[in-house]
Amino acid sequence: MNHLLLRPVAEGDLAALVRMAAASADGISSLPNDEAKLAARIAASRQAFASADDASGEETYLFVLEDLQAGQLVGCSGIAASAGFFDRFYSYRNEFVVHASAALGVSQRMHTLHLCHDLTGATLLTSFYLDPAYEDGPAAQLLSRARLLFIRAHATRFSERIAAESPGITDAAGQSPFWDAVGRRFFGMDYPQAELIVGGRSKAFIADLMPPSPIYVALLPEAAQWALGQLHPVGELPFSILQDEGFDADTYVDIFDGGPTVDAPLASLRSVRLARELTVRTDAAPGPRDWMLLACTERARFRAVLAEVGAEVDAATAARVGAQPGDRLLATPLQQEVSA
Repeated sequence: MNHLLLRPVAEGDLAALVRMAAASADGISSLPNDEAKLAARIAASRQAFASADDASGEETYLFVLEDLQAGQLVGCSGIAASAGFFDRFYSYRNEFVVHASAALGVSQRMHTLHLCHDLTGATLLTSFYLDPAYEDGPAAQLLSRARLLFIRAHATRFSERIAAESPGITDAAGQSPFWDAVGRRFFGMDYPQAELIVGGRSKAFIADLMPPSPIYVALLPEAAQWALGQLHPVGELPFSILQDEGFDADTYVDIFDGGPTVDAPLASLRSVRLARELTVRTDAAPGPRDWMLLACTERARFRAVLAEVGAEVDAATAARVGAQPGDRLLATPLQQEVSA
């Protein structure tokens, strides 16, 4: 896996992104299956990476994973600096209320969903896609976790709170049991239509039509109750990485399909807590080496790879991320063994 390179998206990556979006169209609304929209995303990302240090919060960053040996792109992932920058970012918050009657001696703890915009302003991890042929190795870690090193290195551009939406359950026809039970009743269209309209944009206009009062989960159809907080199969791999990082998956769900929305303070995440700076040296001292996620964090030329490193980084390894002797790189341990 030492032939994998994560880097910022480039203008020439459009055709590969179109291919990936088509392959992931059922699971990732933030990676629209639309060439014009993808071209706009590339342009916005290039501007974000090149922009001055006084970032506004509206920036979106897109990374691609390149297999240098095969000469092709095999994945992508992104960051939205501030969720709901142009409008409020809505979720349902899981809460439990107690209804009791002393006269009857009955007490019931009821699961409710409260429409909220608690995560407005949080930094969002978005657009995760990985070619299925690469799912069994550590490529997914590089694709997902390198974003956290980028955020750590440029913390003033991002929120101290990180969140990520995961796709919820849909059937073979693309219909969502949760949407059918809740959203469709107030919005008057089926789930694929609603997803197409949103296309990764703010869901505030949907929330405007939703009831502001709590939704009692026990009153929903059984299929919708079962779907609440459940993952679409395409979301299982990235979700498992986020769980290992320390994200909380119990508080919020998506207002469309009821999929879990995770969040956590940046400083509490495993990749950030265990990250350390290493110096590149031509005479790097010998000693024990471990597989690490290694990144050159300079914004415009951000690069991340999987590499075996010790207390220092040798020049040959550093060259893989465009670094030179004397440079400082950021490294964090992997969560599993790597086969080179």
